[in-house]
Amino acid sequence: MMDAVWPLLQSLQGLPAYALLLALLFGCGIGLPMNEDIVLLAAAALTLRGIMEPVPLMVVAWCGLIAGDALIFHWGYRYGAQLLRRRFFARMLPEPRLLSMQATMTRYGPAYIFVVRFLPGIRTALFLVAGMSRMPYRYLFVFDGLAALLELPLLVYGVRYVGGRWQEVLAALQRLQGYLLPAAVLVVLALWAYRRHQAKGKSA
Repeated sequence: MMDAVWPLLQSLQGLPAYALLLALLFGCGIGLPMNEDIVLLAAAALTLRGIMEPVPLMVVAWCGLIAGDALIFHWGYRYGAQLLRRRFFARMLPEPRLLSMQATMTRYGPAYIFVVRFLPGIRTALFLVAGMSRMPYRYLFVFDGLAALLELPLLVYGVRYVGGRWQEVLAALQRLQGYLLPAAVLVVLALWAYRRHQAKGKSA
């Protein structure tokens, strides 16, 4: 799908380019079959050609990412298990995966949302599960919002730093995706250990 969108994104200038980026990232958040990291890297590459500017790009991208995540979270919060009667959501969340994600959310808490922002492939499903678990909306905006604030400058200025070699960086990221989940698990375990340590300190 990105192959079809990329020429259009390159051909636009100014507000239409940002509007298309906003729509693409919002769509990724609610299940559009497109990798949002690739969209972000491609948009960052356009700053090298003057089609977009870094700061407006990051503002628009942040809004698109959080809006898409918030909508899928709201659907889970509002409709709960009823969504799983729909074929699209049933394929996204078969029962074993749903139970596994619910257990993970219960065990590690809302901070897990921060980690998931950096894990392609499970974001949409996890935000749906977080909503179905009746997690307060503020946790979504705090942890997901902070993670996006960290992610976007790294992507945009990383692409600008490597210049014309950004496609090599994309290929490397795709190869490294298999290592992201173990790293994220270690982060979550560290957060969990820290929370237990704090809890013991308060009870002592």
